[in-house]
Amino acid sequence: MNELIAIVDSAKAAFAHAPTPADLENAKALFLGKAGRITELMKGMAALSVDEKKSRGAAINLAKQAIEAALHERRQALADAEMQAQLHAEAIDVSLPGRLRGQGGLHPVSLTMERIEAIFGSMGFDVAQGPEIESDWFNFTALNTPEDHPARSMHDTFYVEGGSESAPNLLRTHTSPMQIRYAVQHVKKHRSAIDAGLGMPEIRVIAPGRTYRVDSDATHSPMFHQCEGLWVGENVSFKDLKFVFTDFCRSYFESDDLVLRFRPSFFPFTEPSAEIDIQFQSGPLAGRWLEVAGSGEVHPNVIRNMGLDPERYIGFAFGMGPDRLTMLRYGVNDLRLFFDGDIRFLSQFR
Repeated sequence: MNELIAIVDSAKAAFAHAPTPADLENAKALFLGKAGRITELMKGMAALSVDEKKSRGAAINLAKQAIEAALHERRQALADAEMQAQLHAEAIDVSLPGRLRGQGGLHPVSLTMERIEAIFGSMGFDVAQGPEIESDWFNFTALNTPEDHPARSMHDTFYVEGGSESAPNLLRTHTSPMQIRYAVQHVKKHRSAIDAGLGMPEIRVIAPGRTYRVDSDATHSPMFHQCEGLWVGENVSFKDLKFVFTDFCRSYFESDDLVLRFRPSFFPFTEPSAEIDIQFQSGPLAGRWLEVAGSGEVHPNVIRNMGLDPERYIGFAFGMGPDRLTMLRYGVNDLRLFFDGDIRFLSQFR
């Protein structure tokens, strides 16, 4: 009996000094495991008589129950201690002020679009919005780009369901289709005056919006923004284009210390055509020519597709990338930052 009392006391001491559940299980194995002390005592009963087995077995079972009770008690104590430590670590100080919801703001490209609309609005230009899923005729053919025109290869295009094989639908590759749509509606509205030889109010419109091409790198995105502009009347010259766009650039960048350069280029919907470059005279971009737009006098075929006589009506058109203007204005060197949705980046423009 003294031996069993000593085993129970030894087990209780071992359990009490086990600092973790893993250590406790190791201590349990010393007493209740397959090679534990209680198990060895049970094996030794085989050589005892029947009466001895009864009394010895009862005593061993009482010792085993005492050890199991001590084990359970220590397990519960360790679990309670772990719970208290977790509660302490995750405690919430209800006296602290709550976290305020962050203040939102417009996306930097949206800020640019609003700025563009405001500047051209002050010059008398309307703002036109239209479908992003466009017909082949408005996107290409009406803009003097028939099916076999080599300029189409520059517009890697997302075609979509709908339309027909000869006239498919696509995600618009520029916002120029809105120039045609707006002009056609404008001419329709004033058709009787035009046919009577009375003329019509000039067409002045910009068309900002999303466009789509198969492009993706630091300066291109499959979805990007464009803003097309159109001014058509009876006496609208290239000189007017240079004045309007120079005034826009200096207003947008808030700098009169800005030089524009018009380089000869080719666009199927304008003739003559020019790329527009700007050069800052001071600041981090000083001295570099930066391309910002394409432009030119509207091609006679496009004037005809508007329902007007190119012998009487003439005008200019331009197309620029608000995304690129945003990059230049804010000193951003990777277009993808605008569309990654990183709040740390976007919060700078609040």
